[in-house]
Amino acid sequence: MKNLYILLLLLASLRLAAQTAPPAGRVVVTHLDSKLLHGNPGGENPRRRVSVYLPAGYEASPGQRYPVLYYLHGFTWNDSLIFNQDGMKALLDQAIAAGQIRPLIVVVPDEQTRFGGSWYANSATNGPWADFTARELIAFIDKQFRTLARPGSRGLAGHSMGGGGTVRLALAYSGTWAAAYALSPAFLGPHPSYLPGPGVGPALRATSAAEAQRSHTTLAAVSLARAFSPNPKAAPFGANFPGSLGADSLARRDAVLARWVLASPLYTLPIHPAALRQLRAFAFDWGAQDEVKHIPPTCRQFSNLLTVYGIRHTAEEYEGTHGSRIMGPTGRMYQQVLPFFNKHLDFE
Repeated sequence: MKNLYILLLLLASLRLAAQTAPPAGRVVVTHLDSKLLHGNPGGENPRRRVSVYLPAGYEASPGQRYPVLYYLHGFTWNDSLIFNQDGMKALLDQAIAAGQIRPLIVVVPDEQTRFGGSWYANSATNGPWADFTARELIAFIDKQFRTLARPGSRGLAGHSMGGGGTVRLALAYSGTWAAAYALSPAFLGPHPSYLPGPGVGPALRATSAAEAQRSHTTLAAVSLARAFSPNPKAAPFGANFPGSLGADSLARRDAVLARWVLASPLYTLPIHPAALRQLRAFAFDWGAQDEVKHIPPTCRQFSNLLTVYGIRHTAEEYEGTHGSRIMGPTGRMYQQVLPFFNKHLDFE
């Protein structure tokens, strides 16, 4: 009798869980053999993994098409970690069920490179990652999945390196997305914390990839240099650095430093202001206690510059660190980003 009672309780709890769980979408992992990245001098793999969230009902409604949100991951992160560690799938299931956003497709490309990340930039060493993301990837997704294949149904978002990539791609590829939202965007403009930065000295002393990967700051310096001051002939990393080693000190190399500065959105905005004006909406936010010291001041500077150029935008500083309030039901993704795209994308 006791065992029967336990069985009945178990069945009741399973029925309750089935009733309260949101309808489940699924994540499809596919691969794109990139023609653009093929043969890059930096040795980056042109076969790129892409994780794609398909909402509940995608298979059951073969006539329905969906808007697409392209989400760009951060430095040393990747698409798999976004879904399997950050919990993006459960978050999307819950947000759709709660009406935070209508059903949509979410695409996360893997742009982790040999040295942590592509920075979503075209590089003579790494290959044309910006073109890959804004052109080749979109064409691939529109061909493989039932998308609403038009700019009005396409959104762009990302965190940290991906937040900076969101801003740079929105500036460089006008007419590609309807709206863009950058979370804690990195490398928006110059700041003493990384120009030239603590990782440049160790990067100059490193003689192999293994040495560069021993510390986060060294890896970041190598990654930034390969993205923004590439030189395929420069051993061992295919890049020039904004510094040189003296007998007992690090000297700044202003010519290389200028390449990093000129690649930042604070300096490209005056060249491409119309690209952001054509967006239906543009937003970014950052934590006031961000451990990445350049992010809060450069975000404020960028917001001020957008105002000078008369570009409508939303910029918000909130109480939080670099990653403390991004995912989860109380995080920025659920509370701010998804409702933003629900409002500004075409769903029909």
